[in-house]
Amino acid sequence: MNSKTIFSHPSSRLSQQLKIVSCIFIVVTVIEVINLLTGRVLNQFGNIPRYVPGLIGVLIGPFLHGSFSHYLSNIVPLCVLSFLMLQYGNKRFFGVTLFCIILTGLLVWLFGRSASHIGMSSVIYSYFGFLLLAGFLSRKFSLIIISLLVAFFYGGLIFGVLPARTFVSWEGHLFGFISGLIAARLWAKNVRL
Repeated sequence: MNSKTIFSHPSSRLSQQLKIVSCIFIVVTVIEVINLLTGRVLNQFGNIPRYVPGLIGVLIGPFLHGSFSHYLSNIVPLCVLSFLMLQYGNKRFFGVTLFCIILTGLLVWLFGRSASHIGMSSVIYSYFGFLLLAGFLSRKFSLIIISLLVAFFYGGLIFGVLPARTFVSWEGHLFGFISGLIAARLWAKNVRL
């Protein structure tokens, strides 16, 4: 039996997806613990708009959080939506994630308020935008069901793209959501399940 046959088995595929989600959880949690124990010193590497050294935050900023409650509010939806994103395949998951992190980060850097933009919520909003649209574009029944479930359980996220609270990066939410929609238009069709 070759490796392609092994990985195509549903229980093997689920096991692989759960390992990826577990790795995401561990990486984000380890970074949070280090940041917490060092007095949030890592937050200096957030995405700071129109400040050239702040460009490092395009890639690093999403992994940083302003407080433990900020981390807690992000980790569960991040893991749930990551698992749903993996239903599009591992390669597509990693490609969409990287695309959305970079595009969202650059848009925040270009157009965001002058502040340090941090947190996984920009990635969560990217996944939210992708999952809302991608199921319908794929025309696959199981993926349309995921789109409907995401709309039902996470639809309230849409209000997070509005500038409601001072210390919330609504720009990260807005540009994350837009990046997710763009990624869905680019990669939702021709999904092999």
